[in-house]
Amino acid sequence: MRLTLRGFLFGCVTCVLLAVPAKAEESAGKTLPSMCAQPRFEEHTLPPWQGGTNNDALDRGVLFTIPEVDVLADFHGDITDPKLVIFFGGNYYFATRDLVATFEAAHPEYKSRIYWETIPPGRLIEQIEKGGRITAGNMTWTAHADVFFGGLRKVKDEIEKGTLVAPAVPYVTNTLTIMVARGNPRHITGLADLAKPDIRLAMPNPAYEGIGRQIKLALAKAGGEELVKKVYENKVADGSTYLTLIHHRQTPLSIMQGCADAGVTWQSEAVFQEQAGNPIEQVAIPNEINVTATYAGAKVKGASHPQAAKAWLAFIHSHKALQIFERYGFKPYIP
Repeated sequence: MRLTLRGFLFGCVTCVLLAVPAKAEESAGKTLPSMCAQPRFEEHTLPPWQGGTNNDALDRGVLFTIPEVDVLADFHGDITDPKLVIFFGGNYYFATRDLVATFEAAHPEYKSRIYWETIPPGRLIEQIEKGGRITAGNMTWTAHADVFFGGLRKVKDEIEKGTLVAPAVPYVTNTLTIMVARGNPRHITGLADLAKPDIRLAMPNPAYEGIGRQIKLALAKAGGEELVKKVYENKVADGSTYLTLIHHRQTPLSIMQGCADAGVTWQSEAVFQEQAGNPIEQVAIPNEINVTATYAGAKVKGASHPQAAKAWLAFIHSHKALQIFERYGFKPYIP
C-alpha cells in the first residue's frame, strides 16, 4: 500500500501521541510503537512522469528532485540565457520533449538554449502581463515569452488585446474524454454519471483553463444546463467536485491516489497516461455530444527572440511536428 506524505505526517503525530504514556506502557509489559516508516514514493505515479527527459539543459548541475516535496514538473530547461522561450498551454506537456528535440535537430543553433513552460494558458497570460515573473514554492524568476500557445479562441482574443501579434497559427485539434482509474471501478458510462453524488470529480477550473468552457458545452449537450449546474455548481458546493489549478497534472494524480473517481480531460492526456503505463483509462464521449478544440500559437508582443519565434511557429504545423502530435491522438488542423 502506498504511503502518502499526508499519511506519513499523520503517522508521525500518532507515534508521538502514543509515545506520551511510555512509562505506563513499559510497566504494563506492552510493546511500544516503532518509529514511523519513511514515505515510499512511487516515481512512476508522481509527476513529471518522464524521468527528467523533458529538460533541455545539457548541464543539469546538482540534481535535487524529491517527489511530493520539491518538484517543478511544468518548467523546462535552463532560464539563464535562453535563445527561445515558449509558453505552451499545458494540454500537451508530454509532447513538448520530442517537439523541442526535433526542432533542435533542424536548428542546432538552439540546442540546449530553449526554455519552456506548460501551465494553463490563462496563467501564462497572467505571467506575461506581470512582466514574465512567476513564483513556484520559494523561487521567483522571470521568463519573457517569445511565443504563446493555447486554444485558437484564446490566441485571437489576446491578439485583439495586443498581448500577442497576428497572425494566429492553428495546427492541431483535440477532443474530450472522461478519465477514470484502470478497470473503471465506479462503472462510469458517460457524462451523465458525473452528476451522481457519490462520484468524486477532479475538474478543470473554467477561470484558468479553456477546457472548462469546452466541458460545459459537452455537459449541456448531454444533459442540458441542469447537468452543467450539478457538476460545476452543486457538486463544487458539496465538495464532491474539486476544481483543479493545473488539470493535466492534478486530474490523473488525484485518480491514481484515490482522491477522485473521474475527471474530464483532453483525450490526448488519457492516451499519454495509458502509454506511460499509469493505471488510467478513458471512457469515450460520443461524437454527437463531444467538443473539438483547435490549438494555435502566436508571437508575443515585444518578443526578445523574434526570429526564433518565427522559426518555431513555422515548425509547429510542419509534417514532423504533426507526426509527434498524432502519437497522442491529435488530428492536424484543417481550415
